[in-house]
Amino acid sequence: MNIGRLAEDNIRRFGEYEFVNFEGRWHTNVEMNRIANRLGNALKSLGVKKGDRVGVQLLNCPQLIQTFFAVFKIGAILVPVNPSLRIHELAYIYQDSGVAALVSSADYIDNIRAARREATELKHLILIEKAVPKDVLSYDEIIQRGSDELVIEETDNDDTAVVIYTAGTTGNPKGVMLTHYNWYTHVTGYYDLVLLDAWGVGAKGKIQKRDDGQDKITAEKAEVFGVTRNRVSLITLPLFHGYGVFALSLEFLTGGKLVLIGRWDTEEAMKRIEQFKITEFRGVPTMYIQLLNHPAASEYDLSSLKTCICGSAPMPLEVARNWREKYGMDIWEGYGLSEATTVNCGNIAGRRPPKYGSIGKCYQKCNTIKIFDEKECELPSGQAGEIVIKGPGVMKGYWNKPVETAEVLRNGWLHTGDIGYADEDGYLYITDRKKDLIIRGGENIYPKEIENVLHRHPQVLEAGVIGIPDPVYGEVVKAFVVLKTALAATEEQLMNFCKENLPTYKRPKSIQLMDSLPKSAVGKILRRELRKIG
Repeated sequence: MNIGRLAEDNIRRFGEYEFVNFEGRWHTNVEMNRIANRLGNALKSLGVKKGDRVGVQLLNCPQLIQTFFAVFKIGAILVPVNPSLRIHELAYIYQDSGVAALVSSADYIDNIRAARREATELKHLILIEKAVPKDVLSYDEIIQRGSDELVIEETDNDDTAVVIYTAGTTGNPKGVMLTHYNWYTHVTGYYDLVLLDAWGVGAKGKIQKRDDGQDKITAEKAEVFGVTRNRVSLITLPLFHGYGVFALSLEFLTGGKLVLIGRWDTEEAMKRIEQFKITEFRGVPTMYIQLLNHPAASEYDLSSLKTCICGSAPMPLEVARNWREKYGMDIWEGYGLSEATTVNCGNIAGRRPPKYGSIGKCYQKCNTIKIFDEKECELPSGQAGEIVIKGPGVMKGYWNKPVETAEVLRNGWLHTGDIGYADEDGYLYITDRKKDLIIRGGENIYPKEIENVLHRHPQVLEAGVIGIPDPVYGEVVKAFVVLKTALAATEEQLMNFCKENLPTYKRPKSIQLMDSLPKSAVGKILRRELRKIG
């Protein structure tokens, strides 16, 4: 099993078609695969072999996708790198992963060179620009020398395909090892269960068994799900993030089209939705908030959207309701994490209205989710505990970190650190991160609950809540708020709003107005940065 075969499978099933649009130009699936093959051969000529690590440090672009599949096909291990990382962060990832080659852009050359001084295993730097310095390789030149035909390396189920570095909420980031088996079974399982089943056509398609015993999506089944050929997805999520990689892999199965935006821009996204008649949008809460509140929102036609999916961070209830009211469609919230190959459960679009506030049901073909107490016993519905996951999507472990791996992988279960519960229908609800729990005088307070209340205030655009030390109660609540319009509300007014809507022990002791909140590359509010502000 090698997930690089998804590219060939896509061509076999659907023939040649316009697959990726970037900056106004369409790239066909055949073209993308041909260049991936050339790059794979070029990497092999540089001495890159099975098991070697290859980094890619780019914003969304066709070369990023080509690199993904080139690396997969030759059996090397892909290491996606966030281009915005600081020098010491880059140096750590280069060193820790031991990348032998890096595909990047001249935009980041100064930081790469500085970080590279400490990363002696990084031998080859490949830049995508036409003109490059003499001490680096040109992407265009090496793919011109490569052959169009590439023999795909055979890989075992346990062979690592990608190492995705987490944000590193405490200390250095950890490299999540995901295997070819993780990706293949998870993506195809999601396709079978969610996409086919959601449209009510799954029973009509036949599933053949691969030689390795795994389900194989057949051409017949893909044709049955012909509605996907009309899918046009807008990819604004960074593809160096697990959520973005998963969305990309899915498109190879469906035969849909991709429109890429290099970096998130609210108005640019609206322009692309209107221009290309985008049918599917995947985002994070921040993106939906900005789309709702952009002053030019009424100028763009977003009526082509059929499916709106949210992940990476909890969706504030008021934002979901406002989106439904404004655009007449639901946001289908899901849940996942890099350690479990991203998407693990969600509200299945097309079958029933979502339960607002819920992250939906577990995708049983992908992984199994349960709620455990502190003694690792399963809890009944309605009782909150730690969310644990088991199944083919669960990671192999953390790269070079056996102790940290053992801490989260226990008895076959991945301990997520997320706190939640399941209702009587099996729908899951996240109350908060275990480490974000605020304990005030013995009372447990979940930041998400306070944030949801603040989002109900008509002038609040974004809110982030943390616990701060207190000599009497141990911890108290502090909120950071971004207003829709400057000076539209005061801290006192927001405090009074909280008094009206929250019990005494949950009310913020202080509220700080901010121009913006610190966020990760995918738009998740970084509470660790808020704690530094205090």
